[in-house]
Amino acid sequence: MRLKTIFSNLALATALSAVALSAAPAFAAGKMTVSSPQDPGSWDPIDTFLVNWASVATNIYDGLVYRGPDLKIVPALATSWEELDEGKRIRFHLRENVKFHNGEDFNAEAVKFTFERLLGEEGGKGPQRSNYVAIDKVEVIDDKTVDFHLKDTDPVLMTKLAGYGAMIVPPKYIQEKGDDFFNANPVGTGPFKVTSYKPKVGIQMEAFADHWGGAPKLSELEYRFITEPSTAVAELQAGRVDLVIPPTIPISMIPTIQSDPKLDIVTTAGPTVYSLRYNTRDGITADPRVRKALILGVDRDTIIQSILGGQAEPIASLQGSLSFGFDPELKPLPYDPEAAKKLLAEAGVKPGATVQIDIRGNDATLNEVVQAISSYLQMIGITATIKPYETNVLLNDIIPQGKTGAMFQQSWGGWTFDYDNTAYSMYHTGEKWNPYDDDPKMNEMLESQRAITDRAKREIILKDIAKYAAERALEMPLYNLKAIYGINKRVKDFVPAPDSRLRLTAVSVD
Repeated sequence: MRLKTIFSNLALATALSAVALSAAPAFAAGKMTVSSPQDPGSWDPIDTFLVNWASVATNIYDGLVYRGPDLKIVPALATSWEELDEGKRIRFHLRENVKFHNGEDFNAEAVKFTFERLLGEEGGKGPQRSNYVAIDKVEVIDDKTVDFHLKDTDPVLMTKLAGYGAMIVPPKYIQEKGDDFFNANPVGTGPFKVTSYKPKVGIQMEAFADHWGGAPKLSELEYRFITEPSTAVAELQAGRVDLVIPPTIPISMIPTIQSDPKLDIVTTAGPTVYSLRYNTRDGITADPRVRKALILGVDRDTIIQSILGGQAEPIASLQGSLSFGFDPELKPLPYDPEAAKKLLAEAGVKPGATVQIDIRGNDATLNEVVQAISSYLQMIGITATIKPYETNVLLNDIIPQGKTGAMFQQSWGGWTFDYDNTAYSMYHTGEKWNPYDDDPKMNEMLESQRAITDRAKREIILKDIAKYAAERALEMPLYNLKAIYGINKRVKDFVPAPDSRLRLTAVSVD
């Protein structure tokens, strides 16, 4: 048997020195209020893909491992691990003396329960299971040791275990209370414990003094769900909110915030990319020539400078430069309205043809961007109508059910910083975010790279996937937006997370 220890003793010691995940040395008074643009509707880790879920729940739950703003994987509920059987088995050694918020013990059975639930019938109802299908079963070796037996190798699995569906949940609590109760009354092992959740209003937490990494500096943490960006900024200015998280703040309001001596803007490179994806099944966008023409007809560079204030980079595929699989040689299509008109004529599309663009109604910045896109399309003979939806309706009903117009907003966090997480979800047949396309060649490419652990070989395939998606013009790639936070200067030691997964244990307030 070949044994590959992932963490050497030195690396483990280094990681464990930081394993408090920026935890504070002592409990202190102080409440911080955060504005989030969306109520995810369920706090169950298997029910969501939403960044706005993770920005809250990273404080409620722990995974076996943790990835912070520096994007490095460090121990969390597992103190160490090793690969066995040529990567087909991973043994995790679990942290001792860890409690869930309800007093329940964390142990190997909790890990087994979490992943059997995720990969079973309950997990099948949500969007997370497909990220973890490489796991065949979890075997309990003893109370503090588990083996993950893998069907296939997954080069991104360790990152996936740091977030979302892999957050460890309490077996007895869920079995006794039921899934519906758990959705609204989450219990984890994280540094903050939920005390109140009011749908569409907010969620309140208090410091969990018994957290294995040490008590947070804050005594209370509140997230308010403020869907209107102007309202969120007004609350920040009034001092009723301490932090506004991405993607809420309209670019146009950045100077207003910066001019306030009590406030500041903090930005960092992020994974979030914006696109208008196409209905490739129906109407004029079923023709790839039309899809390409619409891209050529929009001056995205000008939009980035004039509307986004330069706070974004143009993209040629659904990933930013921090993503594994990013190809700097793949360039965005240029703005060329004459070429766009020629392609439309070749496709038999006459001036005055219409397209509907579906967007999230509360995304003020993208709304402004799409208005500009509509104007550009008008200049090449296409009349665009913009249809705003309440975010959860668009994401849970319209897109997955294939009920969109010709184009629809797809904002994607790419939280693994690996193109697989984006591309598989967007392009593989049967995935929730691919309601229209069925491409055997694309499926084969996506599946083949998941079985490869050689990073160089995987990277080649991921770049080929990006090129193929661009050739087929499956979406209009727009831009990679920086993560923009508005913050009250009374908040101390805040580190902006590229993926908005905020761990607020080290933060304090004056």
